[in-house]
Amino acid sequence: MNDKPEKPKQPEPPEGKRVTLRDIARALGVSHVTVSKALRNQSGASAELRARIQKKAEEMGYIPDPMLSALSHYRKTSKTKPAHSELAWINSWPDPEKMMQFKEFKLYWQGARDNAQRFGYHLEAFNLSEIPFHRLETILKTRNIQGILLPPPPFPNPLQNPDQFDWAAFSLVRFGHAEALPKTHYVTSAQMMNTMQSFNRARELGYKRIGFICEYWHARFFSVGYSWAQKELPLQQRLPELLLNTSDDTEHQKEAVTTWIRQNRPDAIITDKSEIPDMLRDLGYSIPDDIGLVTTSIHDMPINAGIDQRPYEIGRAAVRILTSLIAERSFGIPSCRNETLIEGEWVDGPMLPPRN
Repeated sequence: MNDKPEKPKQPEPPEGKRVTLRDIARALGVSHVTVSKALRNQSGASAELRARIQKKAEEMGYIPDPMLSALSHYRKTSKTKPAHSELAWINSWPDPEKMMQFKEFKLYWQGARDNAQRFGYHLEAFNLSEIPFHRLETILKTRNIQGILLPPPPFPNPLQNPDQFDWAAFSLVRFGHAEALPKTHYVTSAQMMNTMQSFNRARELGYKRIGFICEYWHARFFSVGYSWAQKELPLQQRLPELLLNTSDDTEHQKEAVTTWIRQNRPDAIITDKSEIPDMLRDLGYSIPDDIGLVTTSIHDMPINAGIDQRPYEIGRAAVRILTSLIAERSFGIPSCRNETLIEGEWVDGPMLPPRN
């Protein structure tokens, strides 16, 4: 151990007086700097001493001074600090590079990495294709890495078995709500609000019959926003959504699109399916002369009008939540999960020009 010998214990503060870091330090015979670092889970004391300090603080009823906390937050965020600890980004894709080929996911990483640095952390990527899960758990514990970010997994999700990893030892935040496990706090785009924003913008640009096409996923809420956006329209102007079966091949999906267009005569379509532009061209429709197109996410899509889901901000928000969980010493699968939604931003594009 590198800790200095403990000093004789001092009396605890009188009842009713705010407990300070120096009070805790006197009670344990250590420096107030050691107490401060231990309460923030920083290095500078052994794990055993940190646990003793944190337990003593709880026993004495220590509550951080809000003014000092605000000052500390200002100092942390006003300039970049050198990294003093690490956070883990666990990439569960068989080919880790394939995940980063998606611009959306790469911006998650960049936002998380940059904000981690601002909070004094280094974000390190760990690939399950290179390190077995049980081995990774040992590595993280050995390096005292307490926070884990879980980016979107591949399909099928290799993290579906919640018992294969000691989640209770870490603070956890994942991206998106498409996968139910592990049941952690998560950050994602405000899909319902974003689709309503897209629908309303298309109306402002002069489109009257705005349709919606996507593949069916049980935990995607774009279609909910589309249905709600139509509530204010007369019944004769409302169009049914087209939810394509994910197990159908391209030709069967194209047949469904053809039938739906003939029945509903849309002048604009909101979609998250990248094949729609080519389908429409194969069917003889001109974009945007016959049908304008809107995408639920302009990243990784061949459609240039729609929503920027702000994936960089989603990454930043994930780290902000993760570091707060670490500060609160909130580890493991929560009994009450928090969902954080990031509102997207509309982007005009040539595929949805103003229509007189």
